[in-house]
Amino acid sequence: MTPADELLYLLDIEQLEVDLFRGTGGGGETTTRIFGGHVIAQALMAAYRTVPDRLCHSLHAYFIRPGDPNIPVIYQVDRARDGGSFTTRRVVAIQHGKQIFNMSASFHIDESGWEYQHPKPDVGAPTDWPSRDELRATVVDQIPKKYHDDFLRQRPIEIREVAPRDFFTPENADDRNQLWFRMEAAKGQGAQMQHCLLAYASDMNLLGSSLRPHGLTWFQGKVMSASLDHAMWFHTPIDFSDWHLYDLDAPWTGGARGFNRGAIYSHSGELVASVAQEGLMRPLKKR
Repeated sequence: MTPADELLYLLDIEQLEVDLFRGTGGGGETTTRIFGGHVIAQALMAAYRTVPDRLCHSLHAYFIRPGDPNIPVIYQVDRARDGGSFTTRRVVAIQHGKQIFNMSASFHIDESGWEYQHPKPDVGAPTDWPSRDELRATVVDQIPKKYHDDFLRQRPIEIREVAPRDFFTPENADDRNQLWFRMEAAKGQGAQMQHCLLAYASDMNLLGSSLRPHGLTWFQGKVMSASLDHAMWFHTPIDFSDWHLYDLDAPWTGGARGFNRGAIYSHSGELVASVAQEGLMRPLKKR
């Protein structure tokens, strides 16, 4: 099974009872914990299993406890409201008998109205930039050998950062940054799965924007980081098998937290989603 096929399997959650679902905890982007996008996407899929006739337009979530990748995640859906135009769901993710995550999501019928958007930034084509795999292969010898396999492990989402920084000795940089991403195996998937895949990918590199002005990366051992909350607005149906541009920034850091934003554009320039997230960025002191 390819990493992309594995992700599609992870998002095909199991129904246990009415409004009760079970998702696989391990796999996907990380091996030591559950990736934030993983639980967002599974929670959104659980909500979608109770809303067959309309698409999500927004979700708002909190990460409460770290996820354990060694056991399943139980998702409990509360049918808060079924209206004529909007449907609201609340999803609670549970492990070891405790909440690890909760999310509210709203779904909207297809309606027409006035249209306007910011233009897509001009940052060149995806092929102008090296892939994540190519970048990691050039620096793998700078990390302990016991981490090599996991560092080089193939992952489901293809990423090409625009003007990537040095992993270990980065200079202070502007908080605004971009990356191209896609998952070719998304081709032919339905609109609900496309949204879940984009929700999964929306957690990638987002928190890293707030590290950039301080000359930090996760590879230096100087910062403890974790996603605290996550909000996402879907503006239109998507096809994530094609390249999308993630335009990111972080207008504020302070109090051991960083605030991060993202705008996701299709390859053709349509603004398809917007994202906001606050994350922990606590300085680590050397022992």
